[in-house]
Amino acid sequence: MSDRGFLFIFSIAMILGGIGTAAWLAATGQAMTVDGLFMALTALLVALAFGLYLKFMLKRAMEEVAKPAAAPAKSASTAGAKPAPAVTQA
Repeated sequence: MSDRGFLFIFSIAMILGGIGTAAWLAATGQAMTVDGLFMALTALLVALAFGLYLKFMLKRAMEEVAKPAAAPAKSASTAGAKPAPAVTQA
């Protein structure tokens, strides 16, 4: 499995875990305590961080797919040629 594939699956698991933890804390009433509130906020913050990472990763992957094919390499005869000097008018 590629690094991107592993990071994608890990990010999905962390998002689901964070949202699931926050939902569990809310369902059991533990989110109504100060400790539970901070635990729920931390879980949601972790889910948000991994969600933003996934958004960035998917955007980069889609840009790579949409990128046009690279221009063909220059031939050896034109690669060594020096460009003409720039002429400025005073």
